Amino acid sequence: MAGRKSKYSSSESIINKKIWSVALYIRLSQEDSDNGEDKQESNSVTSQKTLLNEFIEEHDDLIIYDTYIDDGFTGTDFDRPSFQRLLEDMKKGNINCVIVKDLSRLGRNYIEVGNYIEQVFPLFNIRFIAINDFVDSFKNPSSTNTILVPFKNLINDEYCRDTSIKIRTSLNGKKKKGEFVGSFAPYGYIKDPKDKHKLIIDKESAQIVRKIFEWKVNEGLGNLSICHRLNDMGILNPTGYKKKKLNQNYNNSKIFQEDYSWCPSTVRNILRNDIYIGNVTQGKRRVKSYKVHKMEQVPEEEWITVENMHEPIIKRELFNKVQCMRKVDTRVQNSGKLSMWAGILKCADCGRAMHKKYCKNKNGKVYEYYICGTYRKKSNKLCTKHTLKVEKLENAVLQAIKLHIKLLVNTEEILEQINKLEIKKLANENMENIKQAKKEDIQKISNLKRCLYEDWKNDYITKEEYLEYKQKYEQDIEKIKKIMANLDKQKEKQEKIMNGNSLWIENFKAHRNITELDRDIITELVDYIEVYENKKITIHFKFINKIFKCIEE
Repeated sequence: MAGRKSKYSSSESIINKKIWSVALYIRLSQEDSDNGEDKQESNSVTSQKTLLNEFIEEHDDLIIYDTYIDDGFTGTDFDRPSFQRLLEDMKKGNINCVIVKDLSRLGRNYIEVGNYIEQVFPLFNIRFIAINDFVDSFKNPSSTNTILVPFKNLINDEYCRDTSIKIRTSLNGKKKKGEFVGSFAPYGYIKDPKDKHKLIIDKESAQIVRKIFEWKVNEGLGNLSICHRLNDMGILNPTGYKKKKLNQNYNNSKIFQEDYSWCPSTVRNILRNDIYIGNVTQGKRRVKSYKVHKMEQVPEEEWITVENMHEPIIKRELFNKVQCMRKVDTRVQNSGKLSMWAGILKCADCGRAMHKKYCKNKNGKVYEYYICGTYRKKSNKLCTKHTLKVEKLENAVLQAIKLHIKLLVNTEEILEQINKLEIKKLANENMENIKQAKKEDIQKISNLKRCLYEDWKNDYITKEEYLEYKQKYEQDIEKIKKIMANLDKQKEKQEKIMNGNSLWIENFKAHRNITELDRDIITELVDYIEVYENKKITIHFKFINKIFKCIEE
């Protein structure tokens, strides 16, 4: 600024000798510092402050009331804390002059900037000065009405839109490559010091993540019970851990007065986050536009997931078990223990979950039984009781599982044949033979097609005949290619079936010596159980299309 000759020289007489109470407004956003060192230096907070103060020194009719700085706020809207404070002082009459470096510092929203310059500031008798754009609404009123002002505002608006598109495109490219683009690493991880887009395990918090998953599966604890245990142990929640242990400048709007206790939603988010099995899933939320900064949820099918991008904290099998448990009702009993049948039993008629109840007989013995949730909670006119004693239920399901295991063991030769993939091998060989024959058919038709061209050129056939035969041969080739594609799909489908069969067979065989049921066995083998009014139940096993029915005696 040394040697700068101001357009507003101090040698000029002060018009009407009026003294102005000045608000110096400074704004710097991320997009303004993302375009090279020169651009960043010219728009830095320090540079703007120096320019504004030098301008004030050159004019003895300007007295600074306050300096308002919005560092890190976009110019596409005016929801900025310091600017809002400026407006309050303006309404109170504390200031009557606003000075900015240039129009883009006031904002980059073409419509809103024009509204403030042409409507709001004149309404409150505010003098507006944009130094580098030579705008002064008092000394040169026409400077705010010239075509250059809206034109510059439009350019500033377009600049912001273009920058927004470039940033979004760049981020989407990183997301598709599996690079982590979040400001803070998820709980359990930290950013790799050598590569900020890659995650590495944070040993202390990762241990807590493992405990949360293990408590969910091994002890059947619900989210609330896990919260109580973590709080009793004095474990900081993710926000507190980032601020207190990692010394990160992390803020959570939902946390008040440094209350770093755990809540069920935090546990739920951890249990469903596939970041812990090595995946990077991003793009779950987005802003509506570069002007409307309201966040909106993105449909799950549009999320960007890249697998195996970093070391997992949780084994995939354990993670999948938790996801299955999350889909069912896992409310715990008053004792804090998860019921063996929670989320498994459904009323066969209304589809509502069955509710557990207790009763005593004459001898004072307590019996457990289940009753239809609709009957209990809503009305006995909407459904019937469907009463089922737990003792009878356990016996029926145990016998059904044993029967399936017995059938599998008695067909050991078939199982061995499946395990050796002899059936699969024969089927694959047959498909390969068919495919080879089809390839030969394509070769023959292609040869005929080539000869067809020579026949036309030698006047053996007319042009119309050539085109007719050529079209027919091409259609025949396309039909054969579709047949071959279907064969590949059948082969893939067969492999899935074979692998699926092996999976459920191994699951059942693993429990061949079963003598009693527990929660793990039930969730591993049973999808759900329907309970009928006549004491009949239908067991829907996992991995098996058929269902097994048994009737209480």
